[in-house]
Parts: sequence; structure tokens; C-alpha cells
Amino acid sequence: MTFPSTPSTPSAPFVQLNHTVVHSSDRAASARFLAGILGLRVGAPFGPFLPVDLANGVTLDFYQAPEGPIQGQHYAFLVRDEDFDAMIDRLEAAGVTYYADPSHRQPGEVNTLFGGRGAYFDDPDGHNMEIMTVPYARP
Repeated sequence: MTFPSTPSTPSAPFVQLNHTVVHSSDRAASARFLAGILGLRVGAPFGPFLPVDLANGVTLDFYQAPEGPIQGQHYAFLVRDEDFDAMIDRLEAAGVTYYADPSHRQPGEVNTLFGGRGAYFDDPDGHNMEIMTVPYARP
């Protein structure tokens, strides 16, 4: 198996996130919602999963959880600045409130962290989604 070249230290193995499961009460509705906001497409079902493929090869596999509450998670998406406004427009058209902060205290506002733009919004199951145009600066 061949892996793409990635800077790493000699002692650090090469590891990439390949996919993650997003629990939902209605996998089709949740996958369509997020794909629609991000301007992506929903893939063909794969077993119990409904995938949404991201540009970096990571797949969000929407899974319809058995009855019971869905534990909300946080998913952050790095997006191109030129696509950001269209995503905000799609949120507004869908009647979804977006916020400048993860605690949802600044409705209808966009943040400018690290010289970019970002916003948070909930998906149909209460997952806290984030779109941002510049990755967070890490120490």
C-alpha cells in the first residue's frame, strides 16, 4: 500500500482520517441537509450508511441510529472563501440560523477568527456544524 507524501517526524506514523459516522434520526434528511448547505452531493447508500464525500477524501457516513436521543457532536469544515457566502445564503434560504460563536450567542453574525470568516449552525439532529475559511492557528 502506498501513502501520499506528508511531512512528519521520523517517529510519527502516517495517519489520515478516512471516514466518520454521523448519527442521525433520518440519515437521508440529514445527509441531504448538510450536502445542500455545503454544495456537495449525497452518495449512493453503502450498507446502513449514506455518504457525503468531502474534498480531502474524508467521508461523512450518515447512519440512522436506533430510537433514542442523538448525542450532538461538532463537525468543522474548512471551505474556500469564495464558497462561504453561497453557504450562508443557503442557510438563510433554508431558514437556518447561523452564529458567529460555538455557543450560539451571536445569531446572524459571522466571525473573523485568524483572518478568515466562520459560522456555526445546527443540523436537523442538533450537531453543531462549523464552516470556516481559515484553519485555526495552533501553538
